[in-house]
Amino acid sequence: MPAFTGVSFVGDAPASAAIHVAVSGCHLLVANGYSRIKDTPNGKCLRSQGFKIGGHRWFIEYCPNGYEPENASDYMTFYLVLDEGSTVEPVHAHYVFSFFGQAERQEPSSSLLIGARGAHKFFCNDAISYGCCMRRQDLEKSIHLKNDGFTIRCDIAIVTDFNLGDAGAAMRFVVVPPADIQNHLYNLLLSQEGADVTFQVGDEKFAAHRCVLAARSAVFKAELFGPMKEGTTDTVAIDDSPFRLLLVFIYCDSIPEFEEEEEEFMLQHLLVAADKYDVPRLRLMCGQKLCRCINTDTVPTILELAEQHHCQGLKDACLDFLSSLANLQEVTAAGGLDNLTSSSPSD
Repeated sequence: MPAFTGVSFVGDAPASAAIHVAVSGCHLLVANGYSRIKDTPNGKCLRSQGFKIGGHRWFIEYCPNGYEPENASDYMTFYLVLDEGSTVEPVHAHYVFSFFGQAERQEPSSSLLIGARGAHKFFCNDAISYGCCMRRQDLEKSIHLKNDGFTIRCDIAIVTDFNLGDAGAAMRFVVVPPADIQNHLYNLLLSQEGADVTFQVGDEKFAAHRCVLAARSAVFKAELFGPMKEGTTDTVAIDDSPFRLLLVFIYCDSIPEFEEEEEEFMLQHLLVAADKYDVPRLRLMCGQKLCRCINTDTVPTILELAEQHHCQGLKDACLDFLSSLANLQEVTAAGGLDNLTSSSPSD
């Protein structure tokens, strides 16, 4: 018989943080014997062991062939379920489904899972989350299926009104602003105070801080502190046109909104820089934004870019677009895939 096991981790936010206290935790669903359970009929769900997070009991339902008839055979579905039939007060929860290890590899949970993130008000008459789906064939081709099994992680954050009594009443006089460390780091970049390395990009020079760069990029760490370090010079010559934007992201963890006519061009160049300097989060952010730029004119270029710079999610989005016969015929008729077919390896 296939085995379902699990383990939960819980961490409570300190009550002093706010009157609304977030209780968070995660549960790992270990599913063994995939080859035996994958033929479970559509509409039939397998249930995980129960677990407790935030004082509430939960379980995960797994439908190997989907729950709805339209999902039969193609999709598998996961649901988060509140296991408290007599609950009077609703439980507000945010949840994220992912494969175990995705966060450590900085992969987006949405690369394979559809509806991986959600928020729901759970109560006795509506105790089941929205479904999180994925194509069975995607799982079977992925690195997540190992030794005939896989592990799903479900992160849960519960927000409740918490009565802090007299202490809570006093807390209203002190308002804690949102975190603004990005602003401080950006000001540090602009002021150049303490800068100890300069990058020469054409006629422009950019002053920066070695420690900040090394903390955010393995490539910069090797170049500035490792065996590859640039000798004793404080000036490094490079030829990357979007370098200013790369620096801003390293210090601020954000990229600007581009004008529509320049968005695709800028995101492509920034993605290339993110891959070159090993900044995974920036590469994923550019890939996600490029997904909305996909059309019959751009898909050949974007698909080739995704192939060359390790953007599996972006590649999947291009292939999904081309799975439409009308789109494929239009792109093929224009010769858009000719160069790609000859220069890119096939799947």
